[in-house]
Amino acid sequence: MGGFISRLLYILKGQERQLVLLVLLFIFTSLLETVGIGLIGPFIAIASAPASIQQNDWSSGLYDSFQFSSTTQFISWFGLFVVCVLIVKSVLNFAVQRYIFGFGFGQEAQLRQKLIHAYLHVPYTFHLQRNTASLTQNIAIETPNFANGVLMPSLFSLANLTVVFSLLLLLLLTDFAATISIVILLSLLSLFLYQFKTMIARWGKQKSDSSEAMIKLVNHSLGGFKETAIIGCAPYFERKMAIEARQYKMANQNFNSFRILPRNILEPALVAYIVGFVVFSMLMERDTATLTSTLSVFAMASVRLLPAVSNLLGAFGNIRKHTYVVDKLYLDIREVETWANDHDQANLQANVSDRQSQSRSNQAQSLSFQRQITLANIVYTYPNAPEPAIADLSLTIRKGQSIGLIGKSGAGKTTLVDIILGLLQIDQGKFSIDGVDVYSNLRGWQDLVGYIPQSIFLIDDTIARNIAFGVPDAQVDWPRLEQAVQTAQLSELIAQLPHGLETNAGERGVLLSGGQRQRVGIARALYHGREVLILDEATAALDNETEALVTEAIKQLSSQRTVIIIAHRLSTVEHCDLICQMEQGRIVKSGSYSEVVLGEAPSSLPN
Repeated sequence: MGGFISRLLYILKGQERQLVLLVLLFIFTSLLETVGIGLIGPFIAIASAPASIQQNDWSSGLYDSFQFSSTTQFISWFGLFVVCVLIVKSVLNFAVQRYIFGFGFGQEAQLRQKLIHAYLHVPYTFHLQRNTASLTQNIAIETPNFANGVLMPSLFSLANLTVVFSLLLLLLLTDFAATISIVILLSLLSLFLYQFKTMIARWGKQKSDSSEAMIKLVNHSLGGFKETAIIGCAPYFERKMAIEARQYKMANQNFNSFRILPRNILEPALVAYIVGFVVFSMLMERDTATLTSTLSVFAMASVRLLPAVSNLLGAFGNIRKHTYVVDKLYLDIREVETWANDHDQANLQANVSDRQSQSRSNQAQSLSFQRQITLANIVYTYPNAPEPAIADLSLTIRKGQSIGLIGKSGAGKTTLVDIILGLLQIDQGKFSIDGVDVYSNLRGWQDLVGYIPQSIFLIDDTIARNIAFGVPDAQVDWPRLEQAVQTAQLSELIAQLPHGLETNAGERGVLLSGGQRQRVGIARALYHGREVLILDEATAALDNETEALVTEAIKQLSSQRTVIIIAHRLSTVEHCDLICQMEQGRIVKSGSYSEVVLGEAPSSLPN
């Protein structure tokens, strides 16, 4: 229990004052409610026997102090006072519950922001080891589960707990023996339901696992729709979905059935107790007025006690079901914070929009590229890998130079590009631009680099928004966008489209051809003013004619930008100023295309 609370508070770090305020409000409303219900008994007693007003010290004292003219007047004002107390209690109780909802859903929103910020700012190697479906589930599903299944039930449980204790204290003062028997009854019910705690936790974990599996199935089947349709494996995905959906259904059915169990047990148990209490009191020939007063208090207390206990037990089950969420989010937040600390990332608590504006507009962070990029004796090893992926590699890239990286799969080309992009941080050596260490201003360096992979990521939106990716509509520089379109040789395509730049590209650019998607990627890099363009197998999946169009666009860029190209098709790098052949994380040959590829002259290693 202590571990659960500490993890919960870790996730809610910085909200301690609000939690303390809520606890104080719970105590106050519970006391007010207890006073209101406690006054019901005396009111019923004096209403049924007005003569008792003068026989009781407190009522006679009030009667004399306020100089009431008749017992009817006293009873009327006393009843009005009781009603006012209960109304104030109800209004305050509504306000507190509304505050809980605001706090709970506010924490859900903040947690979503915190997670998306964390996932966007952790090092690239974190994402190499995690499945996107798991991260998606944490933000889209587990965060609401945390708010609705843990945080708010915990707060409401605390509120109900204060109510239960306050009412039990009232009932103890009213009738000690009867209250003790109620406590025993509730304790036995709680012990019975407590036996289900392991099963509840298992149902919650089963629901989470099935949910994550279904997200993966959707991503795999619909994400690769063409392959699914051509291979004919739709029945496989349907069967897997049916299995996971059935497990999800069973977990939900079992838990929701358990959730209504406490009330169905508690209601007949309390009714049977009250009937038994009345019969027993009559057999014992207790005073009728006293019995009526006691019963009125017990009846009113039961009206509030029944839902409070029922909700308390239901919340216990809900929290047990979602215990895994607290563990999962706690471990994830700790993990990304550890990654961030280990890789000198910025503090995860900082405001996202402030970071974005700072990285885009803060001139003090800009990095100048005038002469050359230098990689000197760099070494990089992936986490838990036995051998370095890049081993003592040195390379100098002059401004305006075009570099072609060739070699077999696994030679280290993509790892080298990921290092140049700043996604991977080298273990040894030096990575600098004009003599300035890149890692001293990584954001400034990444603002100079454009990346065009084999599979361009396009959003389901207009071509214009895909080119000006991440820029609000009101801030789009249209002349620059049109210039990027022209340089990327997209002008003819845009002219043919019915809505021009406002034509929708479809999900992942499905409405565009492969070559068109590549040129949109090039236009995107140009629009964002990138001085260094990196193309990773950008023409590998294109036919010869389309490759020629994209290659022509790349040639035009080479005269204006520093270009680094990874290619298996040697024709793609034929125009490059320098060709570097890689093997086992090293550059084994470098020189012109004719020297390295055609073998017309001896190779030379870069300095």
